[in-house]
Amino acid sequence: MHKIFNIAKNSFKRKNIGVMLSKVFLRIKERSLNKQKTDVMAWCNAQAESYEDFAKSLNETLWTETQDACEEIKKEADKKLAVLDMDLGGGGNYPVLYFLTRHLSAKTVVETGVAAGWSSQAILSALKKNKNEGQLYSSDFPYFRYANPEKLVGYVVDEDLKNNWHLFIDGDQNNLPEISQKTGTIDLFHYDSDKSYNGREYALQTLEPQLKKDSVVIFDDIQDNFHFKDYVERNKLKYKIFEFEGKYIGLTAPFL
Repeated sequence: MHKIFNIAKNSFKRKNIGVMLSKVFLRIKERSLNKQKTDVMAWCNAQAESYEDFAKSLNETLWTETQDACEEIKKEADKKLAVLDMDLGGGGNYPVLYFLTRHLSAKTVVETGVAAGWSSQAILSALKKNKNEGQLYSSDFPYFRYANPEKLVGYVVDEDLKNNWHLFIDGDQNNLPEISQKTGTIDLFHYDSDKSYNGREYALQTLEPQLKKDSVVIFDDIQDNFHFKDYVERNKLKYKIFEFEGKYIGLTAPFL
């Protein structure tokens, strides 16, 4: 009952009602795509390879650093979430995000989908290690089933990392146009928000002016539909697919 009350209450805050209605409409519209999931999973599974081997092939020393850093990130995040005792969801393949942020010496990173902040913590930790004043721009939409959900976004992110963090919480439709006006070329873009085909396409189209030939793009949960397959085939992009905790991520990069 509390969850229903919180959802109703939070839906009418700021720009929330419009975003909520848009999400409901998209889910209804794309129900027919659920029939493809078996085929999508089969495609992902056939293409998948080890992200550990991939990282080692680029820089084995850096991968060792990544493992040590992510072990610490997990330990500290687990402590914070245990005290909170709420389900804020997982965090995508944060070791790959840490590794690539370091490998690219990234200065501008954009991500969609923050939740507890696993990926944000990994990226910000790597940016700090880069020592190049790199910035992370994050787009999210709070979990409305909880009271004061805005305070839960990025819950595990360390306070001393937030000076380089620009967090937007009005949903991708409102956040991404604003973010696109604040960034130059995006070195790394990580998508982990609205899993619909249209949601993914909207993000790419909105950030297209900032995504250059040398930008690295990562999509989480590509097993949900054929968007990633269509995207790389349409643009003739080299790509990698990795399995992480039972799900798949897709990566495109100029150095593949």
